[in-house]
Amino acid sequence: MNLPNLITLARIALAPLFIWVLFIYPNPAAHERWIVVFLFVLAAATDGVDGSLARKRNQVTDLGKLLDPIADKVLIGGALIALSALGQIDWWITLVIIVREVGITVYRLLVIKDRVIAASGGGKLKTIMQSIAVGFYLSPLAGYWSPLGIVQLGILYFALILTLVSGVQYLLAARK
Repeated sequence: MNLPNLITLARIALAPLFIWVLFIYPNPAAHERWIVVFLFVLAAATDGVDGSLARKRNQVTDLGKLLDPIADKVLIGGALIALSALGQIDWWITLVIIVREVGITVYRLLVIKDRVIAASGGGKLKTIMQSIAVGFYLSPLAGYWSPLGIVQLGILYFALILTLVSGVQYLLAARK
């Protein structure tokens, strides 16, 4: 266990706190939603910190390679489920994303005896876009100016497309 892995575990631990606060402030136009955004951004920002620190200190571990994508899935998956439960994101979008995420995670666990599959560039971009989309839906911005609702939906669809494309990329790479 090293500092980068502890930071990744902190991201996992922040997820339930942020979701709990989201349910305290379910109104998407409430100013208090900025608290939710802050907690989400804090947790999401640790994704870059842990990886950068691990590379800088030469502390990249197989555990970290495995935990990092799981932490992303806990944070973003939890956010999507909560937002769908609150009626702010359609369930079908959440289900498509979660099925892809669980599928790739199960695949990673099945091949862990042979090799650890780190996140690909496409997977990292997908995670960034999912985080941006979730951040928009968590924020009260669309409540301030309604056309932003179209922007956030466009970002969500783009994240959904990247999710599917990167999933196909993992499967194609697995065949090789």
